Amino acid sequence: MQPANLLFITLALIGVAYVLGYFRSRALAAPLGGIRHLKSLPGYYGVRAAMWCGIPALIVLALWASFESKVIQLLILGALPAELIPNTIGESSLLMSKIRNVASGALPAGFVEQPLANAAERLQVLEQTSKTYMSLLVLSIAVLAGFVGWYRIQPRLNAREQVERTLRWFFFSCAGLAILTTVGIVFSVIFETIRFFGMVPFTEFFFGTSWSPQVALRADQVGSEGAFGMIPLFTGTLLISAIALLVAVPVGLFSAIYLSEYANKRVRSVVKPMLEMLAGVPTVVYGFFAALTVAPFISDFANTIGLNASSQSALAAGLVMGVMIIPFVSSLSDDVINAVPQTLRDGSLALGATQSETMKKVIFPAALPGIMGGILLAASRAIGETMIVVMAAGLAANLTGNPLETVTTVTVQIVTLLIGDQEFDSPKTLAAFALGAMLFIVTLLLNVVALKIVRKYREQYD
Repeated sequence: MQPANLLFITLALIGVAYVLGYFRSRALAAPLGGIRHLKSLPGYYGVRAAMWCGIPALIVLALWASFESKVIQLLILGALPAELIPNTIGESSLLMSKIRNVASGALPAGFVEQPLANAAERLQVLEQTSKTYMSLLVLSIAVLAGFVGWYRIQPRLNAREQVERTLRWFFFSCAGLAILTTVGIVFSVIFETIRFFGMVPFTEFFFGTSWSPQVALRADQVGSEGAFGMIPLFTGTLLISAIALLVAVPVGLFSAIYLSEYANKRVRSVVKPMLEMLAGVPTVVYGFFAALTVAPFISDFANTIGLNASSQSALAAGLVMGVMIIPFVSSLSDDVINAVPQTLRDGSLALGATQSETMKKVIFPAALPGIMGGILLAASRAIGETMIVVMAAGLAANLTGNPLETVTTVTVQIVTLLIGDQEFDSPKTLAAFALGAMLFIVTLLLNVVALKIVRKYREQYD
């Protein structure tokens, strides 16, 4: 049985356990004079029985599904002849892909060695056996644990306390999982970055002005030594992001001020949804618009006034990206401004301040933390955008501050580096992790600076 089907069956058993636990509690309470003699409400007894049924079964299902492929791979590769056993993780992945293709029929068995054909047959047997045992084990645990939970229902049992304690542990586990995931991501990037700096000098990456990571496979090939200077990439990233923020922040912030303080209800009901619709447009559509409309217009206009402009430019990508992130600034800023208590507005106006002075001296300082949050979100969105840059700004890593020239960004190069080669043993592939680490540090520094700005204005306002 497939894990997805098994999950649905387990969820159905959880629902059955809830119903049986609910009605058992009511049946036990009936001879005593009703549910008022129960220690908890009947729903808690049902939830307790459902937890007994579901939690162990779902844990076993998750663990089995997580480690099934790894265990089967070890069994398959371990049974191969010594001369076919792979030496690296990349070779193991390629060999297992070949065996799986033979097992699925995508690759005829006659095109591979006989041991691999035998391994494909064994793979089919192991996968079928694994699914059978997994189904039997998970369903057996669900039924038996659900029965135990149902049988142990008693009128004096404090089911509410047990359910709430279990939920507290569940919420704590979710929070811990989020933290561990973040820590795991950081450490995985750090480890791969350290491997990269073991192959490429630290000074070349941070101070190099040339980016050409196309490392050749043989030393006698042209361009056998790549260049890994990150300055052109970060320059392009900052240039496009700055153009996008120069468009999005004024337009979004002034739109929010107008909609929240000056527009009537009819105008607000029309304009605000239209602005928020920009956030729902796919980035590939923005990319088409930038490549087919904005970039040619900028190129033609620049040539008209005597400037040299590339068919793909940072200005085109930045302008379209700025339009894309306007809702991140306008919607959040509008919500934050509306959240400022009306008593502050009334007090300022009662003291003789104009509406404009009230906005600048009272409302804006009070809403500044939320506004900064919206701007930071927009900046993160601009820094992490890939599709618009690929289609409107190109892939060339040029060290330039001219917005009319072709540039590229860090995220575009990360995607480019990770296409094809997945063995993570060459400077070309590991460079993606170094770029990701630097991008993470830059984003962290932006957050620290923004927090300092917010605290400064909060102190002034208080």
